[in-house]
Amino acid sequence: MPPAVLNPGDLKRQYRRILVTGGAGFIGSHMVDYLMKDEKNYVICLDNLFSGEKSNIQHWIGHERFEFIRHDVINPIDLEVDQIYHMACPASPVFYQYDPVRTAKTSFMGALNMLELARRTRARILLTSTSEVYGDPDVHPQVETYWGNVNPIGIRSCYDEGKRIAETLFFDFFRQYGVQIRVARIFNTYGPRMLENDGRVVSNFIVQALSGKPLTIYGDGQQTRSFCYVSDMVEGLYRLMNNDETVGPVNLGNPGEYTMLELASKIQDIIDPKAQLDFKPLPSDDPKKRRPDITRAKEFLKWEPTVPLQTGLELTIAEFAQRRKEWSEKFAAAAQNNQQKQE
Repeated sequence: MPPAVLNPGDLKRQYRRILVTGGAGFIGSHMVDYLMKDEKNYVICLDNLFSGEKSNIQHWIGHERFEFIRHDVINPIDLEVDQIYHMACPASPVFYQYDPVRTAKTSFMGALNMLELARRTRARILLTSTSEVYGDPDVHPQVETYWGNVNPIGIRSCYDEGKRIAETLFFDFFRQYGVQIRVARIFNTYGPRMLENDGRVVSNFIVQALSGKPLTIYGDGQQTRSFCYVSDMVEGLYRLMNNDETVGPVNLGNPGEYTMLELASKIQDIIDPKAQLDFKPLPSDDPKKRRPDITRAKEFLKWEPTVPLQTGLELTIAEFAQRRKEWSEKFAAAAQNNQQKQE
């Protein structure tokens, strides 16, 4: 008898089906990589490629346990899934302020559509919320019980308030429909695959230093942030998703706190100690302090970051430099081909 033909649908049912929205983005693509390491997982990556890059997940295209769907979460989608990592939303000011109305729609409609999917399929769903829900905090470090200090009509509110309403929807679906939810409040995360033009401080400093330009410091540079390397963040998200207790929102981030001047100094030391600093006015509603209290993550997830900032920056800078080298070589090759055609 001829061997049985395996239906693609049968293949999916052999595995735990995991949907990652925003899976071609910075953190999302690392989440896909992490999940694909487990041969029990079938991973579906959903992304509209607004701020995500298909190149981030290109190495999985064609794999029997991977599927890429170009789709905007503003619109509903019908899939069969067991878990949903809902990570789709522009996360840097450059992108979310480009179209603030669409950013707010992505936060609200995207969360609603994914929650409806989770409700129908009885899937567990995790929201990557943000430390921005705390706004310009009056409580430091920030604990999950703090309700925040957010300007609801400011230029950042499309993202800040968008994530806050997404959290509201998540907990209402939990209370009203019994949907299994997990909510992570992510603090500043960095690492390979960050976009060069995303406007975040780590990528800004690295690109400027590699280009021989002054590093832009807003205000006096004394505002603080915490910086979590992407592999630590992904590990935390995975542990939260697979934790059997719903413990409310959980801060995920590195409790180490650095001023912008301290971060600039570290990047200068690695790339170019002679790099200059260029001071500019502080943007509207920019938080002055930001550091997570991760007591809840330590207690319930047994998680805390392990990658030191120095190590993480060195790895990130090396990847940025390699990427720029590859782009330069491609550009030079294309220019040479054009010249040969003209000759």
